[in-house]
Amino acid sequence: YDDSRKVRNIVFENLKINGQAIYDDMPGKPRWYSPADYVPMYVGNHTENIVFTHSTGAFNPDIPLAYCASKVNRALEQLRPYDFTMMPRNILEGQYQWNLRKAKAEEWCSGFWPGILWMDFNYTTSEAVHKAATGYTDALAFLVGQPAFDHDLGFLIINSFLKGYEQTKDSRYKRIALRAADTLATLFNNKVGTILSWPRHVKDYGGHNTIMDNMINLELLFWASQNEGSKRLYDIAVRHAETTLRHHFRPDGSCYHVAVYDTLDGHFIKGVTHQGYSDHSMWSRGQSWAIYGYTMVYRYTHDQRFLDFAQRVTDIYLKRLHETSDDWIPIWDMDAPASMQEKDASAACVVASALLELSQYVDGKKANVYRDAATNMLSDLSSPRYQSGENNVAFLMHSVGHHPAGSEIDASIVYADYYYIEALLRLKKLITK
Repeated sequence: YDDSRKVRNIVFENLKINGQAIYDDMPGKPRWYSPADYVPMYVGNHTENIVFTHSTGAFNPDIPLAYCASKVNRALEQLRPYDFTMMPRNILEGQYQWNLRKAKAEEWCSGFWPGILWMDFNYTTSEAVHKAATGYTDALAFLVGQPAFDHDLGFLIINSFLKGYEQTKDSRYKRIALRAADTLATLFNNKVGTILSWPRHVKDYGGHNTIMDNMINLELLFWASQNEGSKRLYDIAVRHAETTLRHHFRPDGSCYHVAVYDTLDGHFIKGVTHQGYSDHSMWSRGQSWAIYGYTMVYRYTHDQRFLDFAQRVTDIYLKRLHETSDDWIPIWDMDAPASMQEKDASAACVVASALLELSQYVDGKKANVYRDAATNMLSDLSSPRYQSGENNVAFLMHSVGHHPAGSEIDASIVYADYYYIEALLRLKKLITK
């Protein structure tokens, strides 16, 4: 090591000196410094992100966060010299480095890598990570200069520019996000009451199609309406959430992947799948989008209807999870036959992140149930069964992208890593609070 190659992301757990436990929140220590502040005094300036923790037997998010930071550094080393227009997407079995895809409107995952970097910067304050996050984010700025290709404009902008704005308050990021929100709103069909997800598939599905993933994109509209954007954006987001609540779910609270509406008069035609096992099965990641989406909608609206519904879609997920899985990570579809029951870590990451937020909106026993479930999910995800370790440069293994198409089955996928680190940071914030 030297000044350009530092010792990074080390966690000291339960270190004691003369019987005194040394950790960041130790009693009697002035709040304005941490034990790690003293490290350079003794070993020089070649260290970065040194964490001292005190284990109480509970899951400690600092340990997997330091693991994630080390993986980010390793991935960035592999990606140099950077081509910021090429975004990590997946790592298949037997591979070590990220497979890259060109950043473009058709590549819905292009925003996840910049978002991972912004969240890692939030944890490490690494200037090298900040520079990389800036470069990969800026590579997506072209999106606001063209019509919306599909609903995934929300994913692309939320994960990159909004995450970047959270960390930097860069007014340029804000302007880009506001323009993107207006562009996304052009896909809204007032007769139907939802945003059109896939314009290219209207003929394929026989009408206006809205997929459950689209719930996540409402955050861009809500955020914009509270940050100098039009109130119409708020109204569109609420209407979409209301229409989806009425038509996109079965009586037990499980969701279809795709809802199809008549293009002319807006009536609901049918619910079908695209990435699930069947039209009547519970596709795990689809249900995770519902949990995350309605929790977020309640954050912006404080409308009890949406909080009640967030709990409903969560409770059926947890019930089916315990019926179909041997741990806290679901199989990719909870109705898949025994011959095709691969795990989907990405769904668990999305749900864990959502439940940590949802637990703050409910009281008493329900709050503990949701927080404990999220913590158990993160604990399982942070075990050798799911962490990639030395196998590759991603955080996690064992996600499923599009099983019916035979795509990304039992792979490391970038959005799993995104929601994993987001959930870990949310848990750390709750513990600190």
